[in-house]
Amino acid sequence: MIVITCVSLNINAQTNKNWNHKQLIEPAELAGMIAKKQALPLIISVGPGAYIEHSIAIGMVDNPEGIEKLKKELANHAANTKVIIYCGCCPFEHCPNVRPAIETLKAMKFSNYQLLNLTHNIKVDWINKGYPVTTL
Repeated sequence: MIVITCVSLNINAQTNKNWNHKQLIEPAELAGMIAKKQALPLIISVGPGAYIEHSIAIGMVDNPEGIEKLKKELANHAANTKVIIYCGCCPFEHCPNVRPAIETLKAMKFSNYQLLNLTHNIKVDWINKGYPVTTL
């Protein structure tokens, strides 16, 4: 039991180093905002595709070219713009994109950002639930 607790704490410490629970937004909340056509935040996909309706496809940011593309997009917005980042390729602990995206937001002094809480992937946590997707 002690070993399991230590492993669990280690994973939580790794996650909390990059963002806290207040910086996570649940898929149902974002889907509700889109459905109600509220004033939407800037929704940015830093994964292999932009599946969420109204999101901007930056592409993967696990490389310098991807980071530069993200920086160019963010440069068009004020630092207090509400931004939601998502990837959805895999669970956070394996994702190569969410940490560089969050670090870029921090480095550019963005203060009003959240990470979409896709605990499994975009298919399981968004598409399979019937939430709004882009038309192909």
